[in-house]
Amino acid sequence: MTTLIESEEHQSLRKAVSALGKRYGRDYITRAITEGRHPTELWLEAGKLGYLGVNLPEEYGGGGGGIAELSIVLEELGTAGAPLLMLIVSPAICGTVIARFGTEDQKRTWLPGIADGTRTMAFGITEPDAGSNSHRITTTARRDGDDWLLTGRKVFVSGVDQADATLIVGRTEDARTGRLKPCLFIVPRDADGFTRNKIDMEVNAAEKQFELVLDDVRLPADALVGDEDTGLLQLFAGLNPERIMTAAFAIGMGRYALGRAVEYARERTVWNVPIGAHQAIAHPLAQAHIDLELAKLMMLKAALLYDAGDDIGAGEAANMAKYAAGEACVKAVDQAVHTLGGNGLTREFGLASLITGARVARIAPVSREMILNYISHQTLGLPKSY
Repeated sequence: MTTLIESEEHQSLRKAVSALGKRYGRDYITRAITEGRHPTELWLEAGKLGYLGVNLPEEYGGGGGGIAELSIVLEELGTAGAPLLMLIVSPAICGTVIARFGTEDQKRTWLPGIADGTRTMAFGITEPDAGSNSHRITTTARRDGDDWLLTGRKVFVSGVDQADATLIVGRTEDARTGRLKPCLFIVPRDADGFTRNKIDMEVNAAEKQFELVLDDVRLPADALVGDEDTGLLQLFAGLNPERIMTAAFAIGMGRYALGRAVEYARERTVWNVPIGAHQAIAHPLAQAHIDLELAKLMMLKAALLYDAGDDIGAGEAANMAKYAAGEACVKAVDQAVHTLGGNGLTREFGLASLITGARVARIAPVSREMILNYISHQTLGLPKSY
């Protein structure tokens, strides 16, 4: 019966990725964070085994699968305590956009490296004054002969220090209407006028956050990804996978925390019985499990719709999955810490650091309130307040 929900191939993929994640585990990620380095060994091994590029076309070194397969990879690594945040960015967003809309040269230049982990790409869309309103993006691209000149600022861009290039969302002027329209550009890390500043975050993660400044960055014509007039379509082709993969990240984190709590509740004995025998402990953990499983089903639906080419249906489901997974993750982590009591705040058990990490799933890449706006307007047909 389980094959009706998830194929045998997907179940085998889960098992294999889970085994890889457990070989590294939470201690490995914690050491990488403490030492201020990236989890390079895990990243490269996952690439060598074909997991990083499982969603990319086979002719460019990928596995020929889709976001459904890539979300399994991230979820299972997260469940083992070893999530790779750049999976959301490099293969899911950038790899997908280039595979769908890039030129043949762009595909051959970037996709094989993204697939095997030897090259990574960051993604820059968020701006200081735009918030969740992508129509207020002020990073602009203007033509200068055959080149483009890109000017603007981006914030909260993950992993720029390890990325070979950043896929930047800018805006160009429509020659017919004069209005600005979104376009995507590949900006090499060593481009003149392209600088980065690390943002001091309290969230403990191996992947750092950066502010980017683009000061008349000159790019060749072939830095533009896809068609200048279909940038909005290309943008959402990357944003839907981002939401699905964020859901996978959250579900994996929640499953890891829940697993630690269940293990503790089975073993910790007070008054001659394990604390997990008490319903005040058992029921909240059961509820957390239910919420994670429900979010997982919506994530699967979103991934399958996206991989089938239903961008509209995937947009709705991806937002729902991201919302449900973020809420389930926060509740699971909170309950896990609560189950362990004082031990839940110790470094030994490694759960306290997840409290802030879990909030990320509620906030990024779009807040739960904006998702509720989307569902109320697009799904329920209610009027807008803005």
